[in-house]
Amino acid sequence: MNPDELPAGERSAGGDAYAVAAIHELIAAAEKHQNDLDEFLDLHTADVSIVNIAGRRVLGKDALREVMGQALSSPLAQVLTTTEVEDIRFVRPDVALVSCVKRVSDGRDAAVRDNPGTALPAAGSLTYVVVREGRQWRIASAQTTPRR
Repeated sequence: MNPDELPAGERSAGGDAYAVAAIHELIAAAEKHQNDLDEFLDLHTADVSIVNIAGRRVLGKDALREVMGQALSSPLAQVLTTTEVEDIRFVRPDVALVSCVKRVSDGRDAAVRDNPGTALPAAGSLTYVVVREGRQWRIASAQTTPRR
């Protein structure tokens, strides 16, 4: 993403335009590779902390590999999400909080999708903590709170 294409407010969100553009690219890559385990994992720090939309906490990249592998081998592979960045705030030049809206498209069988025990919300508020490691931005934490 060219920094000149960013919304005016995001060019002045406490970080330089190139960092903001790189963070947008990171979030877009996470969406693009949500069903590609290796590509998805490369976007995260070794000690990543994730709380998914169902409330499951996963600590560390090895645990994330295991959980994601299981999910991608199940009907959960039919659950796809899109992410819209709403705000980026820099805590330091190499650490940012990214506020997003996550939209869920549940392609699982209707009996599973509509079951109160397995149903997922249609949207969530997603907050990322992203960090710069060398020249790369990576996801250090992600928490999704369901929107009902």
